[in-house]
Amino acid sequence: MVDVRLEKVNESYIRVYAEKSIYQELNSHFSFRVPGYQFVPAYKNKMWDGYIKLFDLRTNLIYHGLFSYIQKFCEERNYTIEVNSEISSTEVFSLIEAQEFIQTLNLPLEVRDYQLNSFVQAIRNKRLLLLSPTASGKSLIIYLILQRLQASGYNKGLLIVPTTSLCNQMFTDFESYGYDSKTNCHIIYAGRDKDTDKFLSISTWQSIYKQPPEYFKQFDFVFGDEAHQFKAKSLATILTGVIEAKYRIGCTGTLDGTQTHRLVLEGLFGPVYRATSTSELIEKGQLADFKIKCLILKHPEEICKQAKEWDYNTEIQYIIMNAKRNDFIKNLALSLSGNSLILFQFVEKHGKDLYAIIKEQSKKRQVFFVYGGTDVEVRESIRAITEKEKDAIIVASYGTFSQGINIRNLHNIIFASPSKSRIRNLQSIGRGLRIGENKTQATLFDISDDLRIGKFTNFTLKHFVERVKIYDEEKFSYKFYNIDLKA
Repeated sequence: MVDVRLEKVNESYIRVYAEKSIYQELNSHFSFRVPGYQFVPAYKNKMWDGYIKLFDLRTNLIYHGLFSYIQKFCEERNYTIEVNSEISSTEVFSLIEAQEFIQTLNLPLEVRDYQLNSFVQAIRNKRLLLLSPTASGKSLIIYLILQRLQASGYNKGLLIVPTTSLCNQMFTDFESYGYDSKTNCHIIYAGRDKDTDKFLSISTWQSIYKQPPEYFKQFDFVFGDEAHQFKAKSLATILTGVIEAKYRIGCTGTLDGTQTHRLVLEGLFGPVYRATSTSELIEKGQLADFKIKCLILKHPEEICKQAKEWDYNTEIQYIIMNAKRNDFIKNLALSLSGNSLILFQFVEKHGKDLYAIIKEQSKKRQVFFVYGGTDVEVRESIRAITEKEKDAIIVASYGTFSQGINIRNLHNIIFASPSKSRIRNLQSIGRGLRIGENKTQATLFDISDDLRIGKFTNFTLKHFVERVKIYDEEKFSYKFYNIDLKA
């Protein structure tokens, strides 16, 4: 007698048939605490236990993409398993076939080896979470898969991105590869029609996640760019709703390092496939030579004494509203040659002030301000202008310019606001990694704040230590600079 039997329900879920005791084991095995669960109101109010449960005891359903994890679960316990053949179906697709197909596309650029391998893996396996660093050309990989699916007779697909800027950028990227985007692609974001007969819908997740279940059944393939954001419930709703989508390809430059995050994404898309790494691309000269200057601002002793009594929010407010600190950032930005991107977190309390003081002393240099309220067409025009400039300054919020925006001619990045988010930091770094006509290297200026006194260490300095750990993991070159911030 078989201990565990798996059947395909649809392209989103598989159902497990087993004894009740095995159901309980599966429920325990696929349950994980969410990082920071103790701060979530639902947990504080005792309405939630802090766990994400990937196996549903009520329906015995689990994400289709976790098939291999169930196999491993059974192997470790010596359970026999029977698998419906439809669950693990693959496509025969060789490297030679891939190369021959790519030749028919008449691309204006060369497909790199890791892009070719990623293309082959995606077509063969149908489900993939492609882990490839920022500036590695993920849009080209998506384009190759898209063209192959169109040539193979697929009907209609969905490409989900996190921002309106990325909708337009994907549209224009495909055009630059030789695609007739106007005929084949329909862009969806606020105020635009959600229905189309075109082959590919490019949409922000915010624009479609409230659509009824029937809406998502029309898609027989789905892409998720910047897929690390797809752990949100609304995004998972979209991915589980596309029950007819045989091809599910997620692309991301980084995962947040937690097991929960990875398993949710693999469940929605498929197994992780690492295409390449940032350090490999830099070594090959395919990304800009990248260095990090860690600028540690030492604050006056009397402030450090006060900081011992502050909570996190009080410390942040002091840092972002500190006039001396903002003057330091202004002077740094104006002293740098090349195009610079200054990233901030708070618009009203920080970003606007930084922009104002930089703009006031910028003389003939172009200075731009970008935040969530900036029209998407304006953002695109700023990006295009910067590509042609030699010493422009962009003061932008993390949410608008830390991910996805493609600026090849960017020489400097300044972290004006503290952050410990692995994903945000690596996405932000990616803005400076692309090689341009007159650019082969880039520098990140990571500004941190030292409010230590005695045995006390402040919150944001601890966050800086976490960033340095990321730099070590990614094999980035960095150097420390200690600077006294005068009262």
